[in-house]
Amino acid sequence: MPGKKTKLIFLGDISGVLGRKGVTDIIPKWKKQYKPDIFIGNIENLAHNKGVTLKTLQQISDAGVEIFTGGNHIWKKYDIPTLARETDYKIACPANDTRTPDKYISQTIEINGTNLVVINLGGQTFVDYEDELLGNPFTKINKLLEKVPEDSNIFIDLHAEATSDKRAMGLYLDGRISALVGTHTHVPTADAQILEKGTGYITDVGMIGAYPSVLGIKKEIIIEKFLTQDKIVHDLPRTGQIEVNAVLLEIDNKTHKTTHIEHLREIIN
Repeated sequence: MPGKKTKLIFLGDISGVLGRKGVTDIIPKWKKQYKPDIFIGNIENLAHNKGVTLKTLQQISDAGVEIFTGGNHIWKKYDIPTLARETDYKIACPANDTRTPDKYISQTIEINGTNLVVINLGGQTFVDYEDELLGNPFTKINKLLEKVPEDSNIFIDLHAEATSDKRAMGLYLDGRISALVGTHTHVPTADAQILEKGTGYITDVGMIGAYPSVLGIKKEIIIEKFLTQDKIVHDLPRTGQIEVNAVLLEIDNKTHKTTHIEHLREIIN
């Protein structure tokens, strides 16, 4: 018989070296405190704030993250089709991106006798994508959900800039999926909630990275950019405090609805 619930912790955009350090530091603590069944993390900013490398993926896999989600920068450092052929990492890349290999359209893992299906989508508004590569996430998710077995918990990371994209998608899918969380802005929103028909929702989880910073980048560099309008090189701090943002979800394995959602935030010295 399946267990009564699935408890997961989703880690917001893991940004650079301090983001990876934050993950390795916080997971042992949260394992004891919350006893989740699985850690999932967004990795599109894993390697110096853009893309992934084999070394950085292995680092957070070793830390205890089992499933990874992507975004518009996931392709920046490593050829994802090659990664799909050469490794067994469970990565869900934006399903509506035409470059995403079939292997990375979604990821499924069995927890307590029930399948957990993880899907990543890319938002279309204000996001740095080449338009022809990104399909409509609303129509894409409809097609994907037709193929998901009915007895499944479904978790979606919508990597989008606009709050309207994420809010509209959450309401559109309410009752059809277990949870939808937003990523990309690196700034957490104060709206973790269970929607009317039982879908867990938050507009943006926030990031794991340098604190204080602007999107994980040294604050002085970004402030200078706004003052001068000059082009800049994104330099990430390698030492200092780390902010850790995540969301804790509990999903009923019978109804596949969220029964508890809680935003988690800690500052690590």
